[in-house]
Amino acid sequence: MGAVSAPGIGVEALWSATRDGISGVRPLSLPRGEGLRVRIAAQIPDFDADQLLGGKVPRTTERYSQFALVAAAEAVAQAGIAPDILAGRRSASVIGTGIGGAGSIDESCYIFYKGHEAGLRNEPMSVPRIMPSSAVSHVSIAYGVTGPSFGLVSACASGAQSIGCAAQMIRAGLVDRALAGGTEACITPATMRAWELLRVLSPRGCQPFSAGRSGMVIGEGAAVFVLESEAALRARGGEALAWLDGYGTSSDAKDMIQPDVAGAVAAMAEALEDAGVAPERVGYVNAHGTGTVLNDINEAHALREVFGVALDGIPVSSSKPVLGHALGAAGALELVVAVQSLRHQIVPPQANFEQPDPRCNLHIPTGAARPARLEAVMSNSFAFGGINASLLVQRAV
Repeated sequence: MGAVSAPGIGVEALWSATRDGISGVRPLSLPRGEGLRVRIAAQIPDFDADQLLGGKVPRTTERYSQFALVAAAEAVAQAGIAPDILAGRRSASVIGTGIGGAGSIDESCYIFYKGHEAGLRNEPMSVPRIMPSSAVSHVSIAYGVTGPSFGLVSACASGAQSIGCAAQMIRAGLVDRALAGGTEACITPATMRAWELLRVLSPRGCQPFSAGRSGMVIGEGAAVFVLESEAALRARGGEALAWLDGYGTSSDAKDMIQPDVAGAVAAMAEALEDAGVAPERVGYVNAHGTGTVLNDINEAHALREVFGVALDGIPVSSSKPVLGHALGAAGALELVVAVQSLRHQIVPPQANFEQPDPRCNLHIPTGAARPARLEAVMSNSFAFGGINASLLVQRAV
């Protein structure tokens, strides 16, 4: 697996920050963003695509596609998979995003409406930069993947659904392996203002499940996984980081913005059933946990319905105070945390937690990371539009 996140480049930067509760949220650095009221975001500092990709940055890419290429490169290198095995019809690419090339959209619109005053000209490659399928297309081209290739767009569940769909294709025998994950780079003046108008952004930080929480913080980044069937993995002598055994997804079909307990319950229950794992065997839940009042209450109630009394002994924490809410990339980035928790047998703490909210009756780990005996970990993603996805990973022994 590979990652690009606010704490830095690579899986280790992401994991050490979430493990130690060190936030990647910073003062907002954004040209033309002077009029914004919310002045913080989880931006990736000093991202140099030319350096990270060895100077091989196609003109048809923009920030969100470049994130995906950097994350994919780390994942492929870690997997140790030969190029001739990864290339071809028996491999797939599924990279989700919530928006696509938001930076190029913002820049193109600004230049079209205002740039003529300064003699600016629009980028001729704007269309391939903007497309929500641009990232997955660039990843497929980079590795010669000629099997199924598509971008999955389902708001904040995009990354998790992409990973789940890729796993289903492997199980069905359509392919032997897949590059799967999510990517997002939507911190622009226009998108930040749009989120402000929804009144869900916090001006001071993300505090999931805490009584004093005031909203979410926008983030950016990407995470990409090399998923393989067990047979394909064994045939090439590879080693699994974890087993992706459970995937559940559902639609609330109720409201575009307000969450629904029943939908979240259905996704989690389906992931447990898919994996054949009893609720009490789950040792940690990486929650969606946006830090908005209603979302956190909804998720807490859904967790209680799924896990019952067993939930009292299951640590639940959200990575969004550290990573920000990376929208279409969130589920993939947070699965990295879930896998690392299994590998290192550590439960990451809930960063920014102050006082418990009695409406979120959960076992919230605070302070330092704690060792734990973990055999299975769940990761949740619940999106606008009522789209829910849960992934369950088990320890590779």
